[in-house]
This record gives sequence, C-alpha cells and structure tokens, in this order.
Amino acid sequence: MASRQKDYYWQDSDPLWYKDAIIYELHIRAFYDSNGDGIGDFKGLTEKLGYLQDLGVTTIWLLPFYPSPLKDDGYDIAEYTSIHPNYGTMRDFKNFIREANRYGLRVITELVLNHTSDQHPWFKRSRRSISDNKWRDFYVWSDTPDKYKDARIIFKDFESSNWNWDHVVKAYYWHRFYSHQPDLNFDNPLVRQTMFDVLNFWLETGVSGLRLDAVPYLYEREGTNCENLPETHAFLKELRNHIDENFSSRMLLAEANQWAEDAVAYFGNNDECHMSYHFPLMPRMFMAIRREDRFPIVDILEQTPEIPEECQWALFLRNHDELTLEMVTDEERDYMYRVYAHDIQARINLGIRRRLAPLLSNDRRKIELMNGLLLSLPGTPIIYYGDEIGMGDNFYLGDRNSVRTPMQWNSDRNAGFSFANPQQLYLPVNIAPEYHYETINVEVQQNNTDSLLWWMKRLISLRKRFKALSRGTLEILFPENRKIFAFIRRYQNEAVLVLANLSHLIQHTSINLSSFNGMVPVEVAGRVEFPRITESPYFFTLGPYAFYWFSLETKEVERFALQPADTAFATITMTGEWRNLFKRETRAVLSATLIDYIRPRRWFGGKSRSIRAYNINDTIAINYDTHTSYIVFIDVEYTEGEAETYQLPISYASGDSMNELISQWPQAVIAYVKNNSDIGIIYDAASDSEFCMYLMRAVANRKHFKS
Repeated sequence: MASRQKDYYWQDSDPLWYKDAIIYELHIRAFYDSNGDGIGDFKGLTEKLGYLQDLGVTTIWLLPFYPSPLKDDGYDIAEYTSIHPNYGTMRDFKNFIREANRYGLRVITELVLNHTSDQHPWFKRSRRSISDNKWRDFYVWSDTPDKYKDARIIFKDFESSNWNWDHVVKAYYWHRFYSHQPDLNFDNPLVRQTMFDVLNFWLETGVSGLRLDAVPYLYEREGTNCENLPETHAFLKELRNHIDENFSSRMLLAEANQWAEDAVAYFGNNDECHMSYHFPLMPRMFMAIRREDRFPIVDILEQTPEIPEECQWALFLRNHDELTLEMVTDEERDYMYRVYAHDIQARINLGIRRRLAPLLSNDRRKIELMNGLLLSLPGTPIIYYGDEIGMGDNFYLGDRNSVRTPMQWNSDRNAGFSFANPQQLYLPVNIAPEYHYETINVEVQQNNTDSLLWWMKRLISLRKRFKALSRGTLEILFPENRKIFAFIRRYQNEAVLVLANLSHLIQHTSINLSSFNGMVPVEVAGRVEFPRITESPYFFTLGPYAFYWFSLETKEVERFALQPADTAFATITMTGEWRNLFKRETRAVLSATLIDYIRPRRWFGGKSRSIRAYNINDTIAINYDTHTSYIVFIDVEYTEGEAETYQLPISYASGDSMNELISQWPQAVIAYVKNNSDIGIIYDAASDSEFCMYLMRAVANRKHFKS
C-alpha cells in the first residue's frame, strides 16, 4: 500500500516523541475568542500559541471541535470531518496546525469511535431505513431492552438503562453514555471502514495523534459486561497496522477508564495504542496527600503491570470530566467524597466536578507537590488549561461545566477572554472571591516571577533536561517514614532521585542510597551539591509538602567547568541547521551549556551565591553580510538576593576558520557541534559542514548588567 504520508514539519521526527511530550489539554471554545461572539475559536487559539510555547508544553490536546448539538460538550458528534461553525472553518484549523508546528507544538485531536449524536445523518438514515438497509445496521437495534444485562450503566445520575426506545423505528437502540448518543455497530464492516476514513482525514491534516474516546465499549456480547472484549483489541490492531503502514510519527491514545491490569491490554504487544491513561493512579494521589501516607500511590504502582518499551502511560491530575472514582473501592470512594466533596453539589456520576486548586484548598504548597509528582512519575503528563495559574470552578453550572469556564487572561471584562457582552459568553467567568478572574489570571502571574505560573514554567523546563523523567525506569524506595514518598528514575547514564513530603509538617528520614556510593546528589533547580553518598544511610529533612529532584552525578560531570578555561569546552551533538539551537524548545540544552561557561568567568557576579534556576529569556539575531550572530539573554536566579541577567554574544565558525579558532582561542568556544545522524536534538536535516559556536571577543568580557 502506498504511503499516505505528506510532507509535514514532524515527518522525520522521533517516532517515540510522545514519551517526552508535555501535553496541554484545552477546549477551543474556552481558550480565547477572536471575533467577540462569546465563544473561543481557532483564530483565537492561534493567537495564544506563544503563551503555550512560553509555558513549555510540547503538545496541545484539543477537545472535540466538530459539528454537534453540544449536549455533551462536543462528544455528541454530528459530522466527523468538519469544523463546528462556532470555532471557525477548516481553513482556520489548517492554519492553526501550521502555526502550531512553527512554534514547535504538536496537536492531538479526538476520534470518538464508540458513538455519535442522534442528530448525525447516519443515525437519521438508520431510523428511516427498513430492516435490510445498510444504514439500519450502522447502529445497535433491538426489539427488547433485555439484551446485554451485565453491562454497567456509566452515567447513573442521568440514565437508568443502556437502551432507549425510538418511537419512529419502534425499537430500542443501544447507548453506553447519554441516550442522545447512540452507539455505532462495530460488527458492521462498513462502520469500521468509515472510521478508517475519518482517521485518514485528520492525520492527513497534520495532527500528530488521536485520542480514542470510550474505546473499551466498541463491541457488545451477551453474557459479558461489554467492555474490553477481544473484538475491540482485534479492531485496534487493524487500526494501528494501518497507521504504521501509511503514516509516520503518529500516536494513538486510549481512553480506557479501567483498572491498570485491564488498561494495559490496550498497548497489546506494541501493536495497538501507543499510550493509555492510568486512571486508577490519579485518585490515589489525592488520597495520599490527604492521608499523608505514600501507601495509596505505592500500592497502585506495584499493581501496575509492565508495558511494552515503546509504549507510555498518560498521567493527569484533572481534566474536562469529573475526578472519576470508578477505579477505587467503595470504601475509598466514600472517603474521597467525604474529604474532597462534602458539598453534594460537587458530586456527579461517580466522581467530583472540581478543578485542581479548589480540590487542594488553594494551598500553593499542595498544588506544587501534586504537579511535581505529575511530572515525575512514569508517564507523559497532561496539564489541564487554567490549572497552571490555579483557576477555580463553579459546580453550580450543572453537568461538568464547572471545570469548563473561560480561560482567565487578565482583569479586564470577561477575564480578557472575549470583548463580547458578558451575557453572550458560552459560560460565565469565575467571580468567586478566592478565584476571581481579577486576581487569578495570566497577566498578573506573568508579571510576578514568584507566581504559580512561573513556578510551572520552571518545573517544565527542568523536566525537559532529564530523559530519566520521561523514559526512565521506576525504582520505589521505602524509607521508614511513610509520609515520605521517594523513588528513583533511571535512563542510560541518568539517575534522578525524587523526594516528596506528603505531610503538612516537617519530616526527616534516612534512605539507603548505597548503590550510588561515591556519587553526589545535585538539587536540580539550583544545582546545589549535597554531601557525597556513602554506604551509610543518607539523611534528608523536608519541609511541609516539600518536593525535590536530585540528579545523582559523579564529580566528573562538573569537572570541565572547574578546569582552566583554555583546556576544555562543552560539547553539544546535534543534526540539522545550527540556528535551530536558539529555538525556544531547545533553549534548555543551550542554557545548561551557557551557565557552565559563565560560572568561572571573572565577570560573573554570582560566584559567592548558590544558583537556584537559570533560563534563556530571549535571543536577538544580528545579520551580517557573511554570517549571523546572536545576542542571548540568560536569567540567573539565586537562593538569596536578586536575580541577574547576562548577555552573551554568540557567533559561529566552520571549516578552516573553525579549526583556527579552536587552536588559538579555545576558551571562547562554548559548543563544538558536529553532525551525527544517530543523535539529534532538533530534527534530522541536510547539513554539509562541522561548525562551532563562540563568544565574540569584542563584548564577551564586558561586565554583566542586572535585570
């Protein structure tokens, strides 16, 4: 079969990109309104791509944006290959994809396989058709509601049966969710082929992945609970094989709200979905922090089976639905309701309709701890829009709209989301005193470097430096103090120790790190070295809800920075155009190299202080007739005192001029970049010469300037 692959930006990228991704979930209508109709749209989202790039996320997950009656937030689809007119046009969508790629952002969309809206033309034809017509068999019909009695009712608050009577057809149709969402009949080959066509359509527009909504419920069989059936997995294998044959670097994400031992089946033998949600882990993270005991997390992780090496769990704290309590025991569910949803209005179905900040009583330390764990545990983290600034909710809005209110951009009218009449908004903005949009918004937090937003940006930037946190193995440690959750993530030559204090009080503990004897724990955020590890237990003291990453390193890691400047220089190996090193998505690599360059310089003003964090905040290109140079601005934050900003003028040389530079002025060379097809930090591209970057002598030795 000929490949359907088109020439997209991501065509030659790492096929395992989803393992290193940081996903940002949003609804088009909730993000930004560009035309003043009170509803967010693709043009508005495109305008805000710079914000998402600055936040540090790498992938955008879009909730359904297809034509729909919007009775279930768009999951009741009335047309699979069009754009809802509220959100724009197909041209707007394709322009959004192009711009997202330009910003280095991938896009994941929804593929709702299980059901459609009852307003979909397919269902209307099915109702009009006689029994032997092909359209009647598109859905599951029955003369009696007594079939498939073992299937559970998912939305118990709204539905009393999985069957609904149709007065036109004089028969019952099957639905696993709302009655206005009839289930497709996957026993019909035409339905399966139609879904392949839908998949092709969206992958050909350039999306990098598809989230398979409600995937466990595709087939029905008598005498079963109609979930996780072998027929479903057989269909997914066909779907995966089709993608592997026709597209490259694309991903399938299974939404399977199941226990881990059932959800793991959706990976197959690396021949079904690339990713699957770890639903049972999320509520146990909330249990652990409330009970101040690591057991709920450790217990569910130990019950989690191994998965194929190429596959990955998807992790989240909150999303667009309720905090689901289906995958917990009855006792655990009662406990969660009691401590997190004492107001009955906050409960829905088998879950809690609240955002992250209200769930954690708006306690900044708890919010940081939970996000820290999200970005540390094995899997790809998903951040729900607004949680990076601590948005609140409104559970009086009904259904699950409490967590779907407009994004809060500033303190202007409608929280800066729209310039429409406030009564036109699809949902009202949050005006609860503690979470009022005039206080909780992006603009306020962007201007405060100690805000939650800035903390999230720094945390995301730090995580990107370590493959161990995205691809590494998990080794759980068991200190005697059960309030301390400790584990190690390892990948190749990287080892990261993660420590979390689940208690509201200061805690101390000792940990056996003898397998790392002779290595030095280096606190990741500030690069602060702790005492060398020995055979003896290693002691830590952690403040309330404290959270730390320690890189376990040998002293040789930092040796080049301590040697005389004329004997060593840092190395970055990459492929492709050298200027790509200055892009936002690769700045973490460059900033780590630059900070090691400036530390020993005589003009560096922070020699007597401990560095807490650093990042490149801007670059300016200076074009000459023969070459391009860059001015790089790097912010350096300290554990004490004010932050500083240093400017580093950078240029490059190649060929004979490169060799001459290295021999005559090695102290100026900060990176020797060599083409290597096996290692690429940007993307594979044609390049015909080696080159090195160097600091221009004219201004490199000037005194730094403070921010």
